[in-house]
Amino acid sequence: MPLVVGVDSSTSACKVQVHDLDTGEVVASGRAPHTSTVPPKSEQDPQEWEIALRTACAQAGVPDARRPAALAVAAQQHGLVVLDQSGEPLRPAKLWNDTESAPDAEALLPLLPNGPAGWAEACGSVPVPSFTITKLHWLQRREPETLKGAAAIMLPHDWLTFRLTGRRVTDRGDASGTGYWSPREDRYRFDLLRLVEPSIAWDALVPEVLAPDAAAGEWTGMGVTITAGTGDNMAAALGLGLRPGELVLSFGTSATAFTVSDVAANDVTGTVAGFADATGRFLPLVCTMNATKVTDAIARLLGVDHETFDALALEAPAGSNGLVLVPHLDGERTPNRPSATGSLSGLRTDAAPAHLARAAVEGVVCNLLAAADALGQQATDGRVLLVGGAARSPAYRRVVADLTGRVVQVPSDGELVAAGAAVQAAAVHLGCGFTEITDAWNLGRGDLVEPDDRVDRAAIRGAYADAAAKAP
Repeated sequence: MPLVVGVDSSTSACKVQVHDLDTGEVVASGRAPHTSTVPPKSEQDPQEWEIALRTACAQAGVPDARRPAALAVAAQQHGLVVLDQSGEPLRPAKLWNDTESAPDAEALLPLLPNGPAGWAEACGSVPVPSFTITKLHWLQRREPETLKGAAAIMLPHDWLTFRLTGRRVTDRGDASGTGYWSPREDRYRFDLLRLVEPSIAWDALVPEVLAPDAAAGEWTGMGVTITAGTGDNMAAALGLGLRPGELVLSFGTSATAFTVSDVAANDVTGTVAGFADATGRFLPLVCTMNATKVTDAIARLLGVDHETFDALALEAPAGSNGLVLVPHLDGERTPNRPSATGSLSGLRTDAAPAHLARAAVEGVVCNLLAAADALGQQATDGRVLLVGGAARSPAYRRVVADLTGRVVQVPSDGELVAAGAAVQAAAVHLGCGFTEITDAWNLGRGDLVEPDDRVDRAAIRGAYADAAAKAP
């Protein structure tokens, strides 16, 4: 039975899935945690990711008991890994949710003619603190000697691919989230990097961007083909078999809404990130920083476990009797408010724990849907897919269906990023198209949740918009 492996090296853990190449069936898996981080300073040691990868692989029997034909690594996007001449990290990696570079994002905006519009035209996105270019600017401002000593700059999944194969490569999907690679032009924009530091030979530092169907090399000494890998959202799109017009709502520690498109996005407001995807298409995406960690925090304040919290949220009426929670607890990316905190409005003496639980879920969902509105007509046809840790929550399922007014599909595979990476490994190994694999594996199937048409979704979303506009 030929096998392929998909890896998801996320912010919190490394997850490994071994798939039957022909059917897509998961035959083994492994998981190893990463050290948790809390913004504004959010950093991890890249070497820890490699240890976690090898630990998770060993749990899954890879490559000793189960030797795959191919492996692909998907990982958290945007983070900055800086290496010395020997290939070792010069410092801990700054992660996507590190907001210490918020002033650097602001400083970069006016450096191009037309500001945000100029950036959107140049690289498809307007820099925000999560993007790699802002972290490079932070490094130049705060640790110039570190940047001066850099022999390579990488993203998290590039580092793991490098450790497996010895090659410094990336894919167009993750490259498009750096702020210095253009999806529309399919090339690095070194002129943007020179805005960070004009004296550096940036072309010698960045990894080679491989074509979607290219292999990065072999797992050193193991004879296993390694693909270029990709970012977590691009891998999730593969793991769902996502088609143009379909909308994905992903709720984990953070939240994203995205679709796939044949046309590159160009949003001058900076709300929509104009990413490429791992297949040669494009992945317009919006992201919010506050999702399940908000409902986890409210559950902790109420002194209840997740199951009881869900029951409370479903006990309360839609709209939470006017109680509205704006969930910007740790700052926010969309809207771009890195210093924000959460707020609660509409609190009255008849408020009960159930109202607060419902308001927390509705606040998180409304926050993402407000961002997703910027995707426009690109994401209004076909399925709404609910993924991430919150997809297991009956409360999130109900609120998402009611506030979108569309049938929501909850895929049965809970590790979509790892599954998508396995799809990439299979397609590269077989030399076939990605849709051939996703169709053969029947990806994206799962439960359906119908919306309750009695819910006044416009009133709930309107109350949230009013509260968010007034939030400090």
